[in-house]
Amino acid sequence: MFNYIRIFAIGFCMGVADLIPGVSGGTIAFISGIYDKLINGIKSFDLVSIQLALKFKIGELWKRIPFLFFIPLGLGLVTAILSLSQLLESLFHTHPEKLWSFFFGLILGSIFLLYRETRPWNLRDSLFFALAAIVTFWLVGLPATQTPATPFYLFLAGCIAISAMILPGISGSYILVILGKYHQVLDAVNSRDFLSLAYFMVGMVVGVLSLVRIVSWFLRTHRHLTIISLTGIMTGALRTVWPWKETVTTRIDSSGDIVPVIQRAVLPSNVGEIAISLVLLAVGACVVVLLSRMNPEEEKAAS
Repeated sequence: MFNYIRIFAIGFCMGVADLIPGVSGGTIAFISGIYDKLINGIKSFDLVSIQLALKFKIGELWKRIPFLFFIPLGLGLVTAILSLSQLLESLFHTHPEKLWSFFFGLILGSIFLLYRETRPWNLRDSLFFALAAIVTFWLVGLPATQTPATPFYLFLAGCIAISAMILPGISGSYILVILGKYHQVLDAVNSRDFLSLAYFMVGMVVGVLSLVRIVSWFLRTHRHLTIISLTGIMTGALRTVWPWKETVTTRIDSSGDIVPVIQRAVLPSNVGEIAISLVLLAVGACVVVLLSRMNPEEEKAAS
């Protein structure tokens, strides 16, 4: 029962992270020690599982897919999204710098934990880390582009966005903004355009089933360098959660409110604000340490 509660709590934290533009639920999965299990579990949704489902071999399907892992994880994720979406939206309007400081500390603490797990680094490790960090820093800073509103590009956006959500440090919603598909997907949801959503969701399914096999292979064959590269990805992604931002472009959401789309980092000017932000940053780092303690010893040994 404690294990189910632990997985529910991790799913809840993943749901909170996925609500934040610029923060990835994959980060929470990684630092809490369930990333391997999540990747391998998703990988079990294959043609064999489909055949078992079509033949109504429920017992064999139950053994093949870790439902007792996915059910509490999914419940936690959905609970967070349904219960905290309005609160977080309100906090972003009223205290954006403080909220971003907390998440900046969360990711910074995650980077420290991953470094501690993989040290000492040699020259090759440092090069992999630097390359991953530089590429991610460049990627999350790209301006939004405008792609054609066709089924193929919706499918492609679904593939890329869900792939980004799986990787620790990269926000899928931010990738949609870069691809110029954020508004189209949002409008499809609000207008109940199920055909457009179907193209997008098929892309998500193809993306997640493809990427998990690639990530799983790298973790199995080159685990040390893979974790270092993921650490670099998270470091480069710090650009998106920098607490102090200046809005470049905005959009009008479904409620008629003006919300930022593209922002750029600026330096803080208020000393008192900096002090509060540093405290919240430290709190975020402490939360990461607590989440890492939710990783049971057997999973630590497996990693």
